[in-house]
This record gives sequence, structure tokens and C-alpha cells, in this order.
Amino acid sequence: MRFLLILLALAVCDAGAQSFPTRPVRFIVGFTPGGGVDINARLLAAKLSDSLGQQVVVENKPGAGTNIANEYVAKAAPDGYTLLFNSAAFAVNLALHRNPPYALRDFAPVSVFSESVNLLVVSAALPARTLQDLVALARERPGSLNYSSAGAGTTQHMAAELFKLRSGTNIVHVPYKGSAPSLTALIAGEVQLSFVNPVAAGPHVKSGRLRALAVAGATRTALLPQVPTMKEAGVEGVEVPLWYGLLAPKATPRDIVRTLASAVAKAAHSDEMRRKLAQDGAEPVGSTPEDFDAQLGDEVARWAEVVRVSGAKAD
Repeated sequence: MRFLLILLALAVCDAGAQSFPTRPVRFIVGFTPGGGVDINARLLAAKLSDSLGQQVVVENKPGAGTNIANEYVAKAAPDGYTLLFNSAAFAVNLALHRNPPYALRDFAPVSVFSESVNLLVVSAALPARTLQDLVALARERPGSLNYSSAGAGTTQHMAAELFKLRSGTNIVHVPYKGSAPSLTALIAGEVQLSFVNPVAAGPHVKSGRLRALAVAGATRTALLPQVPTMKEAGVEGVEVPLWYGLLAPKATPRDIVRTLASAVAKAAHSDEMRRKLAQDGAEPVGSTPEDFDAQLGDEVARWAEVVRVSGAKAD
């Protein structure tokens, strides 16, 4: 029912939107090929190429914690042909960087395509079988435990800082250059814990090399249904949705934004896409521009508070 209401809200378009697009559309991605953002961007681009009747191509512009790609789209022509495909790291960056070369007001949120979660996992060598065990251990030995992340400003980094804040613990951040080396470091015992995508963590949890303690989300993940949420495990306020969404330059005509949002919602909720997303532990969203705009405002404010209290830095 909610999906039908979203489509109804997006259905109002004028004649200008009905002629859009008339040439290829670009998704600008601030990450290297092969990661979660790039994979989701290419899934959506392929589907929209069919529904919009024009090729949708993905162009990778990595660097500076996605600020290069973000600034590029913020300054692009507001005609709907140059769009930003980003993740929850977009909101983190706006809160974490002191003077980013763009602002939230420089973008017109289009739609969240899909959403996933991160798991809090620990090394099997760590004597913590539950989240409460970990909290007790961290409080007993402040500053002695380390957590890895894919880099400063990533959702892994900020999820861990939020966890520390909510649990009253002192755990040291060790940033790596990407999710793969961060996970490798955890498996090798270089660090004791990390927040990890369930698809990446799953095989290592099942093999016993890692132990999953909690889901940083409002609900459990179907990939590892036995793992409780943070709230269920005794630590409230650690919900970090890992979303993937589309944004346009601010002055993009509203009818074009709604045309794109409607196409994203239809693509996300197609049977084919549901199956593909489920394989990656993700769920379709297809939100309205208004809902996405409100979500971004809430997330930037929340991360700004976490940054202020925790002292987290971008480098």
C-alpha cells in the first residue's frame, strides 16, 4: 500500500517532464568500481535505461571522501542529465567536514533506491559472545580495543562512533583504505571489532572466524536472522541505515525530479530488482523527493551531534 501511495504522489508531471530524457543520463559515483555504491548504481542504471528509453551510464569520480563527485554534481547543469548516486556517507560528509565545497541546499534529493544495514562483528578470539559482553569488556579496558573502518567519514566509522557514544565506551578507530582491507584486518586479528555489511561478513560468521553481535538497524537482516538488533541486544539509539540514493543539482525542474523519482520507485520494486537486492541483504525503497529531503536533514543533524560529542575527524 505504501508503495502505491508513493507512485501516486509521484505521478503528477507536466508536458516538460514527459519529454525527458532526450539524451543519455549520467550517474556520478564518488567511489571506485566494484563497491556497494557502484554496484547499486549500475543495477539502477540498467533498469532506468529500459524504462526511460535513454542510456543511463555510470561514471566513477572517486577521491577526497566522495567530495570530488559531490562538488561536480552540485555545480552541474540542473537539467536532470547529470545526477549523483551516493550512499549514507553523503550525510556523514556534510557533518564531518568543516568546510565542504558544497552544501545540502545545493542538491535536490530524488529518491532512495535501496537500503541495507551493517553488523557489529568481533574477532572470534575476543572473549565477547554478546553485545553486553563487549560493552563490559570495553568499559573494563578503556582504550585497549580497536575497531576498523573503510576510512574516516564512512558509515562504518560513524556507526562505531555512535555505538561508543550510546554505550559509554572508549574504543580506538583504525581507518583502512576500503572495506576489504578493513575486514581483512579484523579477520587477521589486527583489530577486535568492526561494522560490516552482512553479505561480506556472512561467510566469516558462518565459518566461525568472526562473531556477529548486533545489527545496526531497526530490524534484523534476513541474511543472518539469528543476530539481534542493537536495541534487542541492550544498546538503544544505534540505527544506521545504509541507503543508496539519487540526487540532482538544486535547480533541476521539479517535474524532472518527479519523473526520475517515479522511475526509481518502479525500478526498485520490480520483481527482478527485489530478487537482486535480497541477494545483497538489501531492500527496495523508492522514496519520494520530499521523504528523502526530510531524511537527509535528519541524518545531517544527527551526525553533526555525533561528530561534536565524539570529536570524530575526517582525517
